Amino acid sequence: MNSSKSPVLDGLGNTTCNAHNKISVFFSIIFMTVGILSNSLAIAILMKAYQRFRQKSKASFLLFASGLVVTDLFGHLINGTIAVFVYASDKDWIRFNQSNILCSVFGICMVFFGLCPLFLGSVMAVERCIGVTKPIFHSTKMTSKHVKMILTTVCLFAVFIALLPILSFRAYQIQASRTWCFYKTEHIEDWEDRFYLLLFSCLGLLALAVSFLCNAVTGITLLRVKFKSQQRQGRSHHFEMIIQLLAIMCVSCICWSPFLVTMANIGINADRSMETCETILVVLRMATWNQILDPWVYILLRKAVLKTLYKIARRCCGMHIMNLHMWELSSIKNSLKVAAISESPVSSKQINQQPLSSTGQ
Repeated sequence: MNSSKSPVLDGLGNTTCNAHNKISVFFSIIFMTVGILSNSLAIAILMKAYQRFRQKSKASFLLFASGLVVTDLFGHLINGTIAVFVYASDKDWIRFNQSNILCSVFGICMVFFGLCPLFLGSVMAVERCIGVTKPIFHSTKMTSKHVKMILTTVCLFAVFIALLPILSFRAYQIQASRTWCFYKTEHIEDWEDRFYLLLFSCLGLLALAVSFLCNAVTGITLLRVKFKSQQRQGRSHHFEMIIQLLAIMCVSCICWSPFLVTMANIGINADRSMETCETILVVLRMATWNQILDPWVYILLRKAVLKTLYKIARRCCGMHIMNLHMWELSSIKNSLKVAAISESPVSSKQINQQPLSSTGQ
């Protein structure tokens, strides 16, 4: 048994981290149910909004958001079902996982449904940054066909990362708590075990960094346009989307950063890492909350809800925070026209000729 390389025996070697099965099953079912209902409601809201904005620039953002929420939905459905089955079977992996198929499927799903939402969040931030800084390019190049191709590419890349250990004949391992499967986090033998942990962590942290950078550029650009321009060009749809993106970024950073940093620490320090099984379980549960909170960003941070919250805040504070009229203007056409006119050489010539004609009069 000591010389065996069986992932079942390796995963069951450490039994110092055990949870109460009844309590764990109860909370797993509750979280899975809440996650499925929340994501289903968010999908309905996003699809309804997509029908309204099918021909506008917001359609690409809504397609990306729908892909993110659908990914979260299937993550809850698949991972939650496997977790409940494991708890209900008293975590007896030897009985139902002799060929390690279930653990491999569980590990692949954990990696895929962990990285894919982070990738989609960063892609959404890049898309919105292009939409705000380069509206003409965005309107001509970011079509629904291109968005679907990008979604497919992101998903395939996440699938490739998840299948990488299987392709290199490295099985996913049952973790010390015997409740989930992931890369090898105990008794790390060589550089390849470290590589998978560091790859997962670096990709996740890179996605969060890209989201932060693009959202910062988008927010600064919107504020500069608002303060410099004397005209109200109807950018409420931009502010609505950037608020949603900032909320998604904050939720992802809070939920995922501890888990990503913990995995990176284990990959760097290997067996010298001081991370305990209880710590890993806590940061893992924090990460799963991301899939529950993501849909509520689209449910709560919609324009109608924000207007209601503004009215309540205005009554409570008794001060003029912002003009509600900006929420009524949904003129993406106007913003594109203004951008086109400002960049057009003909318009600049006409503007330069106006003072000359007036002086001639």
